[in-house]
Amino acid sequence: MADKQISLPAKLINGGIAGLIGVTCVFPIDLAKTRLQNQQNGQRMYSSLSDCLIKTIRSEGYFGMYRGAAVNLTLVTPEKAIKLAANDFFRHHLSKDGKKLTLLKEMLAGCGAGTCQVIVTTPMEMLKIQLQDAGRIAADLLALCSPAAQKKLMAQQAQISSSPAAAAAEPAVERRPTATQITRELLRSKGIAGLYKGLGATLLRDVPFSIVYFPLFANLNKLGQKDPNVKAPFYVSFLSGCVAGSTAAVAVNPCDVIKTRLQSLQRGVNEDTYSGILDCTKKIWQREGPTAFFKGAYCRALVIAPLFGIAQVVYFVGIAEFLLDMLPKHRA
Repeated sequence: MADKQISLPAKLINGGIAGLIGVTCVFPIDLAKTRLQNQQNGQRMYSSLSDCLIKTIRSEGYFGMYRGAAVNLTLVTPEKAIKLAANDFFRHHLSKDGKKLTLLKEMLAGCGAGTCQVIVTTPMEMLKIQLQDAGRIAADLLALCSPAAQKKLMAQQAQISSSPAAAAAEPAVERRPTATQITRELLRSKGIAGLYKGLGATLLRDVPFSIVYFPLFANLNKLGQKDPNVKAPFYVSFLSGCVAGSTAAVAVNPCDVIKTRLQSLQRGVNEDTYSGILDCTKKIWQREGPTAFFKGAYCRALVIAPLFGIAQVVYFVGIAEFLLDMLPKHRA
């Protein structure tokens, strides 16, 4: 059976709502994933997800876990909306003959969705990674200082955070950049291409992810449908989204590690720089071993599973359709 004709405004609203809810819930885990993936050459500032979150709270406070969240919350609406709406669009046009979509066509629809979303995903990830990793870089540099210097710097930072007047009087302490500052600097120095650094690696991650995720979700969700013409229960959509999301996330984690390394503008002490995808892959393999490609895999699975589970529940329940139906309709 052909897929149901989509309502584009409703799908865009649903994708936005789902993204906002999901990101708010799982962002601290995503921050830990970024910091774990960026650890190089045997350095172990953080030994695990819990260790990273505990150290982040101690050094940066509770809201330190949400560094970069504003960028995600701003751009996740178009990102999720584009991905979900594009997948529906391609599925609809690939099933115009009225027949059930084959696995190949489902994969093609997912490929199209993954390709479309990188328009928003690449600059979003670029800015988010700089903000998320700033605390790790600062802690790495602080570790090189003497104990006395460490205490002095930490006291200055605490004073600055509690007093704006102290911030103006103590310029020696480096303030962490904001998303706006990073964007302006990238646009000034490299133009729009600066925001799209790592585009190839993002495509390498997101296209295979969508090729795996969307067909797997669609087939898992069908298992919960008693009637092909009736939607599956919300819990089936949620569990299908979780399973499909975590499976696809782990499958493409090596590409996510490469993307994260390439998009990081700041490096810790003695950390490698990379000229491209092949150079990054070679150096990680030679210096850190094949297991390095799966750094943060369980974090990414923990992020993606509820993120896409929530997205599919919102999407299939049709919150946007309900809201749009409440709007007054204009008479012809």
